[in-house]
Amino acid sequence: MTSIHTVAPQATIPETTSSWRTGGMAALAGAATNLTGPAVFIAMLLPKGLGGTEAAPGKAVGLLSDNHAAMRAWYIIIYLVFGACLVVLSLSLSERLKSRSSLVHAATTAGLIYAVLVIVIGTLQITDLDTVVRLHSHDPAQAATVYTTLTSIETGLGAGGGETMTFSLWVLVLSWAALRARELPRLLNYLGLLLGAVGIFSVLLNSLPLMSVNGVGLIAWLLWLGIAMLREGRRAALRSDRNGRPTPRYR
Repeated sequence: MTSIHTVAPQATIPETTSSWRTGGMAALAGAATNLTGPAVFIAMLLPKGLGGTEAAPGKAVGLLSDNHAAMRAWYIIIYLVFGACLVVLSLSLSERLKSRSSLVHAATTAGLIYAVLVIVIGTLQITDLDTVVRLHSHDPAQAATVYTTLTSIETGLGAGGGETMTFSLWVLVLSWAALRARELPRLLNYLGLLLGAVGIFSVLLNSLPLMSVNGVGLIAWLLWLGIAMLREGRRAALRSDRNGRPTPRYR
């Protein structure tokens, strides 16, 4: 009796190359949004008093009303565009690592949750901005009260809690999965593990310095990840093993 063995299909060279390149471009674009956000904030918004901790709610609402369009554009860049980049990056990494480790399923889930949370926070920020600006034109005192409440919610969901924790869990699981699969540069994966730990402790300890380190580390990690994925995409297009499969490995 003849037995038939079914072999799971492997990604072709074009598919693998496309996955690496798409993910690499998404990572670099995500890093760019994280660089653009602080640059615009420091150069344009902070001098006007926006974001300063010393600003009273009433003054802050007035400044938001005067700079409505600029704030809207800023939120779109740092939240909506960044969230879209995270979706593409998470799916690209999942496509490449799907046969390497069961941890990848958890990493992909965490990555998509992080992406959706970023988009939700951005949508909330834009909606809250419009609400506060609209109220300010009729009742400045009520607008200031609403602004204070909404800002607390946004901080809890954003860098002060949910967003940072979700990113940290994602990068922890992803880096561990990549280390086990011998994918991506080893030092990059160690950086991801360190970032994940720093992010978790920054939330648990409510430490602003650790949150700042985590934010800068996110940019560095995305830049390094994007460059590494683009390089591997070029290598995968030029080499394959005897079965016609690309064999990128980091040891």
